[in-house]
Amino acid sequence: MTRSVYVTGIGRGDGRQVVELGVMELLTRRIDRVGVFRPLAHDAPDPLLDLLRSRYRLVQPPGSMVGLRYDEAAVLQAEKGTDELISQLVDCFHGVAKDYEAVLVLGTDYADTGLPAELALNARIANELGAAVLPVVAGLDQSADSVVADVRNAHHAFTSLGCEVIAMVANRVRDSHAAEAARALGHHLPEPVYVLPEEPALAAPTVQQVVDELGAEVLLGDPAGLARDCRNFVFGGAMLPTFLPALTEGCLVMTPGDRADLIIGSLAAHSAGAPPIAGVLLTLDQRPGDETMALAARLAPGTPVLAVPSGSFPTAAELFALEGKLNATNPRKAEIALGLFESHIDSKQLTERLAVVQSDRVTPMMFEHELIERSRSVRRNVVLPEGTEERVLRAAEVLLRRNICNLTLLGEDAAVRKRAADLGVNLNLLGPDEIAEGPGATARVVDPATSPLRERFAELYAKLRAHKGATYELAYDVVADVSYFGTLMVQEGLADGMVSGAVHSTAATIRPAFEIIKTKPEASIVSSVFFMCLSDKVLVYGDCAVNPDPNAEQLADIAIQSAATAAHFGVEPRIAMLSYSTGTSGTGADVDKVRQATELVRQHRPDLLVDGPIQYDAAVEPSVAATKLPGSPVAGQATVLVFPDLNTGNNTYKAVQRSAGAVAVGPVMQGLRKPVNDLSRGALVQDIVNTVAITAIQAQERGV
Repeated sequence: MTRSVYVTGIGRGDGRQVVELGVMELLTRRIDRVGVFRPLAHDAPDPLLDLLRSRYRLVQPPGSMVGLRYDEAAVLQAEKGTDELISQLVDCFHGVAKDYEAVLVLGTDYADTGLPAELALNARIANELGAAVLPVVAGLDQSADSVVADVRNAHHAFTSLGCEVIAMVANRVRDSHAAEAARALGHHLPEPVYVLPEEPALAAPTVQQVVDELGAEVLLGDPAGLARDCRNFVFGGAMLPTFLPALTEGCLVMTPGDRADLIIGSLAAHSAGAPPIAGVLLTLDQRPGDETMALAARLAPGTPVLAVPSGSFPTAAELFALEGKLNATNPRKAEIALGLFESHIDSKQLTERLAVVQSDRVTPMMFEHELIERSRSVRRNVVLPEGTEERVLRAAEVLLRRNICNLTLLGEDAAVRKRAADLGVNLNLLGPDEIAEGPGATARVVDPATSPLRERFAELYAKLRAHKGATYELAYDVVADVSYFGTLMVQEGLADGMVSGAVHSTAATIRPAFEIIKTKPEASIVSSVFFMCLSDKVLVYGDCAVNPDPNAEQLADIAIQSAATAAHFGVEPRIAMLSYSTGTSGTGADVDKVRQATELVRQHRPDLLVDGPIQYDAAVEPSVAATKLPGSPVAGQATVLVFPDLNTGNNTYKAVQRSAGAVAVGPVMQGLRKPVNDLSRGALVQDIVNTVAITAIQAQERGV
């Protein structure tokens, strides 16, 4: 039977989209096919449904996600009664449920719905759908007594109407006393009570939202600038010396368009990083002159300058009514929401209460979820040498929001902070001597050029490379390079792992590791694997990134290492040693190399399942295996595929990635004493997040 959960509220302003997104995240970690159903919806675009479709790659037809529009429901209820309304909604739901293992049901929003007794209607719908209920109560600006009363009343209301309540959520709670009171209430209710604090970054509208809501004209600004959060509004009227101290980080400056002094002063302050602003909004339909706009563009490239025809007062009234929204166009907000959800809700407990059964299939998203969960179980510190690269900074924000690991960003402190501010990325970077407070993941910046560690690292590198003629003077220059500096941090235990390669070449990333960290005693070679996440399983490809033409001994070592990596990440290793022939059907130097490597694997690790030489189709397709290599314990069900050379492996992984729509996670380096991983220079933000998570897990394995 399909399991469904009904997320609902008791009024407006509860911010339950955070909970709906979080529950969807929990469901997709466990099962492959999750549907979404909103029984009643407004006749307007639905940003949350768009976000769920985009983020979770839903193939569910959009039309099936909605039952009826509110106006249709109101007419139907008035003419034929509530029973007929419920009957039609149930029919729509079952049209969805038959195709999915679980369904997330989104309750009504209490916003001009035209429906009487809305809470009771939500309860009735949930009961008729057979859905467990997760009520969300708004705690914004509420006292401790009010929050407790609202949670208790909501619980009583839904249980008295026959609902299966699995937990209660108090959301947007600002006061620490109110949060503690709500948590304490959980000891007196049969279900757990979770408390989510108000998150300013979620409540803050983006500059793009200001543009959309006010119909503002964009005079200057790029997409990154328009994605910045407006954390505050500062209204300019005073003279510049009085005005500048009023600026706050992330504020949107509103000033009449003829105040060139305030416009240039604000942008100059942003350029200096004191403080970085979200942008400038000009009122009264005034435009600065061409010279002023040209100077503004040079002072703060990408920073938005907007214009509206209305005056300051009506514009301010509209601004203060704006709140941040979760939608598909701003994935950063979704990561913030998930970070909030995961930090304050016991995911394991709630997953158990959702009572969904783990799928046998392993989808790309389920594999990525597992990486995130494992990486945060024991928090490690990963160094990112490319501290001013946009994708790295955006990935860093996700890593910190999701509490995946602590980070060290390499680069000049002022440059890293300014680049983050320009991108609207909030990392809450610690100062050089600042001690982290609280349980969350943290980040700090280290500048290799000025760090006190530079002299220590130079001495160490000169000693390690003395046999190559390295002197202290040479080493002092070498260790200022971010790749070498980051590698030395890992070697010296000042970081647990390193990830680089978004802008550096593979050689620049791994050469320092070869020189400094070196291979593990049991490994004869450093190699790599990709986790190839297909629609229903995960395969491990090795080596597709490092070794051009390994000999038989090296190929055997790659196979053994790849099997260990696969097992460590939950993939049962069945090794296929790939060639252009299967079994004894072919001869030649290339086939003989693979045949010899296969025998070496059997000699060194008789416990491993391995077969070869074998062609790719015989390795993964049971029907082909039955003909070409019958009786093999590997053929047709291989999970670790070892390619004979880099040319074959690299082309194959890219062909499968692009043609089959597989998600390629890696390359993951193996054979080093401590974890250093390389990125593709075309890596996306999520690729960087996954690679850092893998690096943190590798560090956990080594106990560093």
